[in-house]
Amino acid sequence: MTALKKAIAAAEAALEKKAYDLVVLEAEHLKSVADYFLVATGRSDVQVQAIARGIEEAMGKAGQRALAVEGMHHAHWVVLDYDDVVIHLFYEPAREFYRLETNWIDAHEVRLPEQIRKQAEGLRIRASG
Repeated sequence: MTALKKAIAAAEAALEKKAYDLVVLEAEHLKSVADYFLVATGRSDVQVQAIARGIEEAMGKAGQRALAVEGMHHAHWVVLDYDDVVIHLFYEPAREFYRLETNWIDAHEVRLPEQIRKQAEGLRIRASG
């Protein structure tokens, strides 16, 4: 499975659990860490945990296992490391505080397939009001 396909599969799984403000990024200066970064938000620590478990389950069905999972206990910032794809799941206040994706000035958003992009946009609109 290519890194991009992993990122897309993880995005789909996150959206199934109603993650919002989902973005897949590619940052040149972070290529030594991963090819893609998925960043998404949940409305509570319980939802963040559910999103993480949903991603783990979907990736497991695709034959992918996380090398490491951090932050599940408190679930304010959960990181799932799939080698060439690193997933950052935030509880809303933590994402606002860290603003992770704005710290990567060379990062550019990966254009997701139309169906996934529409679903992510719909969740972004509902989350904002």
